[in-house]
Amino acid sequence: MQKTLALRLYGENDLRLERFELPEIADNEILAEVISNSICMSDHKAAAQGGRHKRVPADCATNPIILGHEFCGTLLKVGPAWRDRFQPGQKFAIQPALSMKGREHMAPGYSYPHIGGHATHVIIPNDVMEHNCLLPYDGDAFFKASLAEPVSCIVGAYKSSYHYTPGTYVHQMGVRRGGCMAVLAGAGPMGLSAIDLALHDETYRPAVLVITDIDQTRLDRAAAIFSPAEAAKCGVKLHYVNTTAHDDPVAALKALTPGGQGYDDVMVFAPVAALVEQASDILGLNGCLNFFAGPTKTDFKAKMNFYDVHYMGHHVVGSSGGNKEDLQDSLNLMSAGKIDPAVMVTHVGGIDSAAETTINLPSIPGGKKLVYTHISMPMTAISDFAAKGKDNPLLAGLAEICERNRGLWSLEAEQFLLKNANVIG
Repeated sequence: MQKTLALRLYGENDLRLERFELPEIADNEILAEVISNSICMSDHKAAAQGGRHKRVPADCATNPIILGHEFCGTLLKVGPAWRDRFQPGQKFAIQPALSMKGREHMAPGYSYPHIGGHATHVIIPNDVMEHNCLLPYDGDAFFKASLAEPVSCIVGAYKSSYHYTPGTYVHQMGVRRGGCMAVLAGAGPMGLSAIDLALHDETYRPAVLVITDIDQTRLDRAAAIFSPAEAAKCGVKLHYVNTTAHDDPVAALKALTPGGQGYDDVMVFAPVAALVEQASDILGLNGCLNFFAGPTKTDFKAKMNFYDVHYMGHHVVGSSGGNKEDLQDSLNLMSAGKIDPAVMVTHVGGIDSAAETTINLPSIPGGKKLVYTHISMPMTAISDFAAKGKDNPLLAGLAEICERNRGLWSLEAEQFLLKNANVIG
């Protein structure tokens, strides 16, 4: 029998880090070791709502689930049914959106008692393999595959946008290559991934890319990671705009497009009505507004100019997640070194920090919070490594490594952490 240490959800904000024995795997299951998991705002919502969440079983108080759905690790033992496709020792990632007919809301990290990202060991159920949602990962760092799921959401958003030629009735799927794109509220972790993808995957590369935010610190960090000068080498005119600095943000944003024509694609990364209305106002002819942000209010509404819907061809799509093809695309881009999901990570901690971090996630500034499941470590901002490292050799070493990597997490940092951190007792 394999023991595991896992963060289990019993009800609303009732998260318990517990050690227990996993059952023997069935012939159609796989035993795996989890190394890393990143915390998503969806985890916070699941923890806050408990059994009321659409993906969490109503009886979680007596049948708790393991939380976390952005994880990577190594396969340990493969049941006979899957030995022709998977082998022990393989690194893996999982697409949690299984899309099972009649069970659409089932997902690892929300719905199962023996699989979730906040665990040292898990049993991957047949559902995952049957729906081709267990994906081998050939990259170097574990954390990159943990972040493949959120990156896949960006890939899915770029694919779900569409345009058409007036007079025809065929949608041309995807953001307009060589066009004008704006990402509103785009200097956060998901926005940084959106910039990375737009610049470094020629499939989605615009000629003009504008990133807006109302937080100058976040804009400055984004510009330090992806500078306009570096974007120009990719053939992209990249602009960062603090919309609070303009009396007329709409006019200022449209002025950045050729002839003030407006944008082919506008991504909205925060569920703010005024932001949606701003997006509507800056769309150009046949422009697509992609509402990527997930509102918590079921009655969230915003105005849109329907005159422009009729005469300018403005249209709206909603996108909140990727599928297994998008996840595979993300893994391939990472393995090829085209994109670096480290731009999303601002905090790192051990499994013993996961519960508190999940519950308090909205009040913790920064980007992605990365958890390593076999170590004990408070959730710590990368920017605090140097100061806290004055009396902590582990953090001092991590500070030096991150400083050499533009202040970003990296394979070297991961390897140093896993070698030197306190193993969870």
